[in-house]
Amino acid sequence: MELTIRRVDDRDPFTLLRLPDFLKRVALIGLAFRRLMSFRRRKPCMLCCVENGIGMNLANVIMNIANQIAKIRPAHPAVGAHVTGVYLGDPVGSDLVQELRDAFARYSVLCFPGQDIDSDDQAAFAALFGHVDRADADTETDDPDRKQSTPGVKYISNIRKNGKLIGSLPDGEMHFHSDGAHREAPYRATTLFAIEVPDCGGETRFANMAAAFEALPNNLQARLDGLSARHVFNYNKTTREEMRRGDEVAHAVHPLVRTHPDTGRKSLYLSRLMTRNIVGMENDEGEDLLTMLLDHCEKPKFVYDHVWRPGDLVIWDNRSVNHARMDFPSDQRRLLRRYTISDVD
Repeated sequence: MELTIRRVDDRDPFTLLRLPDFLKRVALIGLAFRRLMSFRRRKPCMLCCVENGIGMNLANVIMNIANQIAKIRPAHPAVGAHVTGVYLGDPVGSDLVQELRDAFARYSVLCFPGQDIDSDDQAAFAALFGHVDRADADTETDDPDRKQSTPGVKYISNIRKNGKLIGSLPDGEMHFHSDGAHREAPYRATTLFAIEVPDCGGETRFANMAAAFEALPNNLQARLDGLSARHVFNYNKTTREEMRRGDEVAHAVHPLVRTHPDTGRKSLYLSRLMTRNIVGMENDEGEDLLTMLLDHCEKPKFVYDHVWRPGDLVIWDNRSVNHARMDFPSDQRRLLRRYTISDVD
């Protein structure tokens, strides 16, 4: 029996066949080598064995190993989970993909700590959950609605080069919101990867809007179920007090209560940063109702505060979760990379 080992790109599409035990040991060596290469900027490298002339991609074996060690631990009673034992710089096997999708439906927020991934890896991961928005955001335009609202990769940062910000939404507290609520088709989900984080502050808060809806009295649930709200886009605005309320601002109208297509759970769809008004209500009456609901949704029992560490990759479901940012010292650097995920057209 002749055994040949050759170097191929780690996304070379070989078929997984039955693998002898001794080749599994080779696979573990390949995994260790792959991890080592990650510290050398992860050049495309994978071992492929050809036995009796049949190609066997060891990446698939490694993925099976990852399936066996993946662990999912709840982060908060209401929302969020930590996923360990999974390295997202490698291709993800079909069994693990389904496990992650099921966990995403259950927890709405998933954190993968300790990742060493580039933008392509992040986009590939995001694509497991829908249509990943890969086009670069338009950062050169003078139109504020396009500058931050265009789908694609975006950097959230307060870092400046030559006096100019390298990203968006740089500093301070940011009120709860749902990405893309001002669009006719809001973003399904968002992924955020931590590159640099401050020593303190800058946590991202996640509120479970389904749990918040289910905790309301039945008569109030029934009343809200028939209402709609207008959501506006506020370029580089981070609080409700700064909200742009003119009709010329990019906006969309959505039901105040939405049903999740995967879980069937109903959730509130409103936020302190982006929901301008309830359609058909007088301003004072609508604002009073919004204030009551927003205060309710942001109670600690519905909210998980994620403390960022470099290498954290977080994905959250914009259909059932709001998120916010806590304040942090302005002299502390913060740099995160974002990809949004949309429904397939």
